[in-house]
Amino acid sequence: MRVIRFEYKNKISWGVIEGLVARVLSRPPFEKIKLTDKKIALNKIKLLPPCLPGKIVLCGLNYRRHAQELNLTVPKEPVIFLKPATALLAHGQKIIYPPGVSRLDYEAELALVIKKPGRNIPFNKAADFILGFTCLNDVTARDLQKKDGQWTRSKSFDTFCPLGPWLETEVKPGDLHIRAYLNSKIMQDSSTRDFIFPVNYLVSFISRIMTLAPGDVISTGTPSGIGPMQPGDLIEIEIGGIGRLANRVVRRVK
Repeated sequence: MRVIRFEYKNKISWGVIEGLVARVLSRPPFEKIKLTDKKIALNKIKLLPPCLPGKIVLCGLNYRRHAQELNLTVPKEPVIFLKPATALLAHGQKIIYPPGVSRLDYEAELALVIKKPGRNIPFNKAADFILGFTCLNDVTARDLQKKDGQWTRSKSFDTFCPLGPWLETEVKPGDLHIRAYLNSKIMQDSSTRDFIFPVNYLVSFISRIMTLAPGDVISTGTPSGIGPMQPGDLIEIEIGGIGRLANRVVRRVK
């Protein structure tokens, strides 16, 4: 089931995609997905990021071949960091290339959205806390990341977290094909089989550090093949069984 947040006639709603229409939900999907009889054509709605997270937690190194690409030792524990919710960007919206940045990179990632509050979640119960999966682009000012020696500034600019286009509630995360296309050319091409830490491990690990809340996002790291984007480029993140997230890069004048 594909769950969406969308705007229609200046009203924000939740829905599920049924063919060429969005069927409106009576309430947010975290407790239960409850359908109404109202349907709206997809070509009349504006897609929004598929959740409103209190926090966005990302894993810094979680593909074995990506670690090899960077000549880094495979970590014994997940390396995690945060992006602010103000970095969120919906499918189809513009990634802003900030002034003063000399290299802006894409990073294709599988992300998940938390369904219910959780703390100290056991590994074998982690799936019960996941509402669904989606595509995420961990946009990074690579020059600032190297300059700062830590990651907050380089990954936190507005528009640096494209997410969507929807949540897929029925996909299994253990063997998903993940690709990044830059102007239709494949730049990243991998599978979640290459994970160092599987999804359930990440959810359990993070929940032992911070309480997870409905709508929170956890992103699972990027595979090998990261690279730069330029103003005018179209970057697309595609994950098998989920869909494709597309955003164009533009230069911010001021």
